[in-house]
Amino acid sequence: MWTRGPELDFRTVTLPERDCDLVRDLLIVEEARTVVEIGLAYGSSALAIGEALLTVDAPNARHIVIDPFQQKAYNNVGWDLLCSAGLDSIAELVAVPSSLALARMVMDGVVADAAFIDGSHRFHEVFVDLYYLRKIVKPGGLLLLDDDYQPPVRDAVRYYERNVGFSEVPEAFATGSRMNIGGDATAEVVRRCRAVRLPDPPFEPSYEDYQPF
Repeated sequence: MWTRGPELDFRTVTLPERDCDLVRDLLIVEEARTVVEIGLAYGSSALAIGEALLTVDAPNARHIVIDPFQQKAYNNVGWDLLCSAGLDSIAELVAVPSSLALARMVMDGVVADAAFIDGSHRFHEVFVDLYYLRKIVKPGGLLLLDDDYQPPVRDAVRYYERNVGFSEVPEAFATGSRMNIGGDATAEVVRRCRAVRLPDPPFEPSYEDYQPF
């Protein structure tokens, strides 16, 4: 069911099948047991994550989905899809802004193996999501980002790569979808999705070592 706007909305918002397959396969290789997802929308990436968790078949698998707009903007289409697939047995929907949900998870001591980020594309909100996720996802864990072709997303990730030790996994989405940067048909074509790995051990850089990004 499409719940808002013209058909283009579905194609823009929904992670393409080829990228969903790559997300699934990456999480299986990671043997992920707990995954945080920011942004549910129509649920395609959530199904891929659920499939990965079921394939790993670890005890106490957990899929924490954060989306404050699932009911208001999407009429619960994504969540209903997860439930119809039986994935509500391992998934939970947190219907508050990610900045609040992630902060609460840090306070609660939640530890995840990986995260998929596809929420707000505003620089400051992506930046905050990454700030908290580096405290939630285990050292050496994996962060997967959709819409890395959007400049605010790319810039936020670049800060953490240059200053906090995030390292790109370049082969992760080598066969995935490609987009022009910023949606500009004249701009460079890059991968739609990006994978980065957290440093192990984690570290806090000195302010004197700040690298412009």
